[in-house]
Amino acid sequence: CHFCNLAKEWFKEKGLSYTEYDVAADIVKRKEMVEMTGQLGVPVIRIGEDVIIGFNPNKIQSILSLSV
Repeated sequence: CHFCNLAKEWFKEKGLSYTEYDVAADIVKRKEMVEMTGQLGVPVIRIGEDVIIGFNPNKIQSILSLSV
């Protein structure tokens, strides 16, 4: 997915580690995602208890208190 790739590139640029799950192939993670978000859209980015649907760098920066 285009936004998934943008998110991965952004995390790499910022030096942030992340765990990626392929919800198309991993039924358990897909079920967990749907239970968490109520939908199948990707990417879903979870930071602690915060869940972001789609790629929103401003919101990620805000949650992580990162400078631009």
